[in-house]
Amino acid sequence: MFRAVVLIAAVVLAADQLTKYWAESALSGGQTITVLGDLLQLRLVYNPGAAFSIGSAYTWIFAVFAAAAVVAVAVVARRVTSRAWAVALGLVLGGAATHLLDRLFREPGFARGHVVDFIDYAGFFVGNVADIALVVGVGIIMLLNVRDVPLRATAGETRTDEQMPSSGS
Repeated sequence: MFRAVVLIAAVVLAADQLTKYWAESALSGGQTITVLGDLLQLRLVYNPGAAFSIGSAYTWIFAVFAAAAVVAVAVVARRVTSRAWAVALGLVLGGAATHLLDRLFREPGFARGHVVDFIDYAGFFVGNVADIALVVGVGIIMLLNVRDVPLRATAGETRTDEQMPSSGS
């Protein structure tokens, strides 16, 4: 299942970075694209802080937290055999990894980079694909915890190499 976690994370990372590339090229002149009236618009914003631009002066701290999240999720993901947990952790890993890349490699400099946001939700906040993946992934994790779904799948859900009977010994 670890491969599935990594694959999902890679898809999230690629989708997020590609859409940010598009946003920077299509919206850089201050353009706004209306998708659903005032409810959903596309406009480019560079966010030095966390959600709602909280902590803008502490961008480097968010880089440290993102790095810690990537490491922690990767460690936990190595033990996962449940498909549902693999999806959830893959979404969280992908979102955290792409935010880490923004913090490390975007302007204004290493570990101080601003996250590219472009999906405006009715003027309440502006986010990106990574934010969607993080919210969905954390939502799934909360649901799995409430339902007491273990990281390791039951025998009927999936089998890992260590659960497979060995041939000839």
